Amino acid sequence: MRHYETTYILRPNIGEEQFTEIIDRTNALITNDGGTIISVDRWGMKKLAYEIKKEVQGYYVYVNYAAPGHTIEELERIFRIDDRLLRFLTIKLNESMDEAAITLEKEKIAAQAAALEAAEAEESEEESAPVETKTADVVEEKAATTAEEPTEEA
Repeated sequence: MRHYETTYILRPNIGEEQFTEIIDRTNALITNDGGTIISVDRWGMKKLAYEIKKEVQGYYVYVNYAAPGHTIEELERIFRIDDRLLRFLTIKLNESMDEAAITLEKEKIAAQAAALEAAEAEESEEESAPVETKTADVVEEKAATTAEEPTEEA
């Protein structure tokens, strides 16, 4: 099997049910053909850099997986037929991938997700903490030090 990632953009007006149906169908195609899904990320609705098929927004989906080469041919054939997809891009990340490499990749992605979640939790704690304000002593001290500095006159 080879290691791939595919990003595809769906039309924004088709609704959540069809987003889920297309994602599930894509994942089923990969797994039924002997592949393994490593991760699926729904990036959600984003503004497009330029208009595609008269759409200015799109629903982005990212899939990281390992699959045989013929799976990509079938996946892209279905993507070209389905008019609910605006664009897709498949990139081969590695020529070969075994079960140990798949497990390692899944663990790596899980660790990144946990680190991101911890950072977001820490950030939300900082936002809820009280903000320290400058006291009059600090302001007076700064005023005293600037008054002591000699000024040059020409």
